[in-house]
Amino acid sequence: MEENNFLFFTAQAMKLALYLSLPAIVVATLVGLIIGLFQALTSIQEQTLPHGFKLVAVMVAIGVTVRWLGPELYNYTIGIFDQIALVHR
Repeated sequence: MEENNFLFFTAQAMKLALYLSLPAIVVATLVGLIIGLFQALTSIQEQTLPHGFKLVAVMVAIGVTVRWLGPELYNYTIGIFDQIALVHR
């Protein structure tokens, strides 16, 4: 594999990692802010409360977005395997 191809696929991998993790991070952040605001307004001092809600919200977000994110990961993997096959010819 040439250096340009290696750099291209590395950059693509970084973009893909950002793209795949973005829905879960956004959902966890929003749920954390909402629960934090709720705790501040009601003076609830429970520190473990947001973790359960974040866990459930992130699982739902991943479940909803997997049908869009799965093909992206699949296509990237196929592209990498095609490049590996070209190197060994």
